[in-house]
Amino acid sequence: MATTTDKRVLLTTASSKDEAAKIAHGLVERRAAACVNVVPGMLSVYRWKDAVEEASEWLLIIKTTEAMTSQAMAIIRELHSYEVPEMIVLPIEAGSESYLNWIAESVRATTD
Repeated sequence: MATTTDKRVLLTTASSKDEAAKIAHGLVERRAAACVNVVPGMLSVYRWKDAVEEASEWLLIIKTTEAMTSQAMAIIRELHSYEVPEMIVLPIEAGSESYLNWIAESVRATTD
């Protein structure tokens, strides 16, 4: 059917609104992401250090490109408070041509 594009959705979570905003701004300002949606009020239940934990988290939905995924992940590691931050990359198989073009135009490697 559809061929996968070079665009990606990267998912991560943050422990607070402030941390989510810091990561989102860092990604967009450094052009590693075109857009980051921050979804508040998510309940996460997970196993950590052999115990079941529960936490309120903010979900970040990050739009980027395949070429910039590694840089986006490095920025998340730099700005994140978690010892093991979630980083899951999903391919975008298809989408609005104008939106996919906007992602490509908004995301690019910088020399800073």
